[in-house]
Amino acid sequence: MEPYRIKVVEPIPVTTRVQREQALRRVHYNLFGLRADEVTIDLLTDSGTGALSAAQWAAGMAGDESYAGSRSFYHFQEVVRDLTSYPCILPVHQGRAAERILFSALLTPGQITVSNTHFDTTRANVELSGCQAVDLPCPEAQDLDSSEPFKGNVDLYRLEEALHRPDASRIALVIMTLTNNGGAGQPVSMDNLARAATLCRKHGVPLFLDAARFAENAWLVTQHEPAYRDMSPRQVAEQAFRLADGCLMSAKKDGIAHIGGFLGLRDRALAERCELLLIATEGFPTYGGLAGRDLDMIAQGLTEVTDPRYLQSRAEAAHHLARLTRDAGISIIEPPGLHALYLNAGRLLSHIAAHRFPGHALACQLYLEGGIRSVELGSLYLGQEDENGAPVTTAPYELVRLALPRRTYGPGHLNHVGEVLAAAVKSKERIPGYRLVEQPSLLRHFRCKLEPVPS
Repeated sequence: MEPYRIKVVEPIPVTTRVQREQALRRVHYNLFGLRADEVTIDLLTDSGTGALSAAQWAAGMAGDESYAGSRSFYHFQEVVRDLTSYPCILPVHQGRAAERILFSALLTPGQITVSNTHFDTTRANVELSGCQAVDLPCPEAQDLDSSEPFKGNVDLYRLEEALHRPDASRIALVIMTLTNNGGAGQPVSMDNLARAATLCRKHGVPLFLDAARFAENAWLVTQHEPAYRDMSPRQVAEQAFRLADGCLMSAKKDGIAHIGGFLGLRDRALAERCELLLIATEGFPTYGGLAGRDLDMIAQGLTEVTDPRYLQSRAEAAHHLARLTRDAGISIIEPPGLHALYLNAGRLLSHIAAHRFPGHALACQLYLEGGIRSVELGSLYLGQEDENGAPVTTAPYELVRLALPRRTYGPGHLNHVGEVLAAAVKSKERIPGYRLVEQPSLLRHFRCKLEPVPS
């Protein structure tokens, strides 16, 4: 059972099929454009969508809203330092602000960042700095059906090879994403992280963690890596942070907060450069664009998130939804992680070509069938077309992510998702593909417009 009881409830919007059809047409078939009150079960993201605890709300009421030097900041700083061991802690309003500040201070045009997998905003901020983002996922990640527990690992062989190449001097940093969200939420083993850290130190390249889901990664390590089975998730997380030179974090995930994030740094000279950018673009260093109540809520969330009972409950929810999904006849990327399930839309909708976006087609169908909002991670997210709409590049896999907000939906909600998945499978031959009508030049999946293309 969940290790908490419910104190406050919020009504769920329930719409008709006709209303959902009208809503999809209005937003040009882009689920990001839907109003929240048009969505019954919102699995678009786990970022900032969780339920706060009573202790977090209480901490927020005690927040100090002083512009400079608030006690909320010093409490936040103490909690984050104790967890991460980094002496320099800079709060920001969310993770992508940490990315922008770090890359602006650290990168120069023409350099390279290497990762197990960059997520979308991370890649965008690297490219906006005039640099190249290179992904080196491990070979095991290519087998979507295997039960290999650490498919989020970086490919150590290719990482070492990259650090030995003639242009290795262009590599400015290595980013390890925990868990690997762009790689289907799969975890990184401590052994892989430690070996990557050793390679980085050997070649003088800083190693940073994208630590948005550090606690979930730590939980999966305790479950699947024998050397860590007798350790707590908190102990594993502390060791992971100590292997790196710094981290950037969206606290909207494993901070269980609605807003906020931070940069953690060992290098004081780099921290000073980042602090100047922080002051110019986010706010004074003791609030970083956040209210004092936000800082206190994040601090409390960071103490709650490594509770083994909470993490086990989260794992059980993901496994329950995974069972329902398999029973409905939809393959997922195995094994399921904690923050999301990734549906193999390309396999289910094999009649839809990659450049007609089968992942997006399935996501739209889940909304039409039962008001579920999800997100495509396939060729709409990663692909590129020419001026005539013909594919130039497509994604390696056509996926749909069902992200699970923290402490928000119970078994009954997940059972509804299972029923909707089963209904989508029954109508799969009639599901149309989609074509782009209009798209921005960067992060197109957020704001593009589409229209259905009958099969």
